[in-house]
Amino acid sequence: MTDTPPDRLSNDPRSPFYAPSVLERGIGIRFNGVERSNVEEYCISEGWVRLPVGKSLDRRGNPMTMKHKGAVEAYYLTEAPDAE
Repeated sequence: MTDTPPDRLSNDPRSPFYAPSVLERGIGIRFNGVERSNVEEYCISEGWVRLPVGKSLDRRGNPMTMKHKGAVEAYYLTEAPDAE
């Protein structure tokens, strides 16, 4: 069994791609060969990430984001908990 993160994941609880159990475990993102810690959403198969634009907020108080295309690699930061 391979331990791979989901193809698409979001930090926004309103998104259908939000998975709190996966986010709890920790996800690392490498975008175009550079480690990124500020990714709001990603999709590996389509090759894009959403990154915040400065400190700008939308009218709901969420960070303004911009979609960037490139090579996306996702990995878990912690080991899987033992299922007993």
